[in-house]
Amino acid sequence: MRPHLYLPLLPLTLLAFPTHASSGPLDLTATGAGYFALVVFVIAYLVVMAEERLHLRKSKPVLVGAAIIWAVIGWIYVQEGMPEVTEAAYEHTLLEFSELMLFLLVAMTYINALEERRLFDTLRAWMVEKGFSYRGLFWLSGTLAFFISPVADNLTTALLMCAVVMKVAEGDNRFINLCCINIVIAANAGGAFSPFGDITTLMVWQAGKVDFAEFFALFLPSLANFLVPAAIMSFAVENRHPAPQTEQVELKRGARRIGLLFLLSIATAVSVHTFLHLPPVLGMMAGLGYLQFFGYYLRMTLPRSLARKRHAAELAGDTERLRYLGGVVPFDVFSRVARSEWDTLLFFYGVIMCVGGLGFMGYLAMMSEVLYTQWDPTSANIALGILSAIVDNIPVMFAVLTMDPQMSHGHWLLITLTAGVGGSLLSIGSAAGVALMGQARGIYTFFGHLKWLPAILAGYIASVAVHLWLNAGLF
Repeated sequence: MRPHLYLPLLPLTLLAFPTHASSGPLDLTATGAGYFALVVFVIAYLVVMAEERLHLRKSKPVLVGAAIIWAVIGWIYVQEGMPEVTEAAYEHTLLEFSELMLFLLVAMTYINALEERRLFDTLRAWMVEKGFSYRGLFWLSGTLAFFISPVADNLTTALLMCAVVMKVAEGDNRFINLCCINIVIAANAGGAFSPFGDITTLMVWQAGKVDFAEFFALFLPSLANFLVPAAIMSFAVENRHPAPQTEQVELKRGARRIGLLFLLSIATAVSVHTFLHLPPVLGMMAGLGYLQFFGYYLRMTLPRSLARKRHAAELAGDTERLRYLGGVVPFDVFSRVARSEWDTLLFFYGVIMCVGGLGFMGYLAMMSEVLYTQWDPTSANIALGILSAIVDNIPVMFAVLTMDPQMSHGHWLLITLTAGVGGSLLSIGSAAGVALMGQARGIYTFFGHLKWLPAILAGYIASVAVHLWLNAGLF
């Protein structure tokens, strides 16, 4: 160790740690080190929120912030002669992240594989060719977003539906903006009643707070969250037809079978968690093995498949088809792994480690005392859902899980719902909203979304009300 490297932290540490030895975690909430860690986290998160303006990846500030916070904690505990306490706390938080990260990595790999096999392109082409009216497209894109996001996650679903709308209604910015708002709301709402629909629901499921089947108690509250604002906004949609378009898309070999393997992977993860009481990530990693074996099969049988298709194209004199077949490359699982959202995964690490560090300092216990003791859990969970529109729902949910307040099953479902759909209140409140602001830059905007805040808030209130009424027996 080189003590001179830690000299910049010395003024803080003089205020930070008590002068007597202790065997447990130290309360650092009212110390210079604690205040310094809070400032670091706030600055890091402000930089994250300015991602679009700064063109700086959101993972960078939280990675550095997490390192600084834990370095401060480590220095204090070294001075107190308790380095093993900090090491155990860090490793515990890292283990929680690792399980979620590997689970998400497999899910992202499957989604990327389905995208590479052109499954989503085929869906988009079908919607374009059907010639729906604007109002029909508004409802169809929202409904598909609601029902696809529980499996494909809300971010991927929102990007897919936005691509469809922008192609069909090209040039009609007002309609595209309305559809994007509807898609964000629908994707977030659909993700709230499935462990695979959002990172926060996955966190709740892996923590054992809600069983797999119990998430479906949130289906009707989530549906209310989507339908109420959609019904209000639909009155602003003109009932006319866009210009007809045609798009030919061919599914690549194995697309449907990869979709079935994805469902099998999910079933394996659920079975492992339900019957063997092991972390769901074990089942998902087995699912990655399924995909690797199938990728091997696709590579080994590719020459025979191409020869058969070339022969058919030559007989038909289809030169364009022959040209396409000449560009076919073998399926590579690891190229799909490489295309995962690594910035999101690293951001996830940084946020969890920042919040974990602040919790180890004692701030989450303080917050829990205010929210769940001085307030009632219902009010606290509703307020946290609204907060998730400003602060990403990942740190909000991780903070609640770390605080682990004594709540009824109904209240755990309530925070799952509010953290999942609360991000729809603002365009920056969810990954889906932020992604669509980039995809439909200048068309779907913060203020365009804000204009419909009363309608979205009505949906938020409706979803909470439906849950409190429908699942009253769980409280």
